[in-house]
Amino acid sequence: MKVGDAIKLFGMTQQLIESDLDSIEKLLSIDLGRTGNDNPFRDEDYFPQFGEQVRLEAAAMSKHYEIFYCLEKSLRQLIKAKLEAERGANWWSESVPTNVKSSAEANMKRELDSGVTMRSADLLDYTTFGELGEIVRMNWSHFNDTFNSQGAFNKIMASLNTLRGPIAHCSPLADDEVARLRLTMRDWFRLME
Repeated sequence: MKVGDAIKLFGMTQQLIESDLDSIEKLLSIDLGRTGNDNPFRDEDYFPQFGEQVRLEAAAMSKHYEIFYCLEKSLRQLIKAKLEAERGANWWSESVPTNVKSSAEANMKRELDSGVTMRSADLLDYTTFGELGEIVRMNWSHFNDTFNSQGAFNKIMASLNTLRGPIAHCSPLADDEVARLRLTMRDWFRLME
């Protein structure tokens, strides 16, 4: 056998073994620690003190949190870029509902008064996901070229806000809700086609 063929055979055998190990881990609900994806930021003084079940649940939920983190951050960026470009530097004071401004200001003040490091100097970063939807709805004429239907935007935002609850408040998503989250994210991106 040629050296190149032996290397290819070795590689293919390795992939089959990895696939078998993946199946075993899934079947037995165990982690053999072969992925090397350990979180380097995990606090090893405290993390091991939590039960294995809650650690596994946290790992499963982390991917849903990542999706929402990306979604919420990108929606904030979109709102700011769009309204700043179309309404100018005073877009916050002129384009944001009064209740949303008041809520953001209160959230910022509460954080300032707590003595922790401020998350941002931008009031938009102190709005909730639902309030981001309010900003878009109030300024629909600036977003109707980004989102293809206001009705669909409202429906999808409501669904996402409902799904966000368990993710943000450390409760596991049921399998149906994981499927619903995937479908709703697909709807979100279709909304922007």
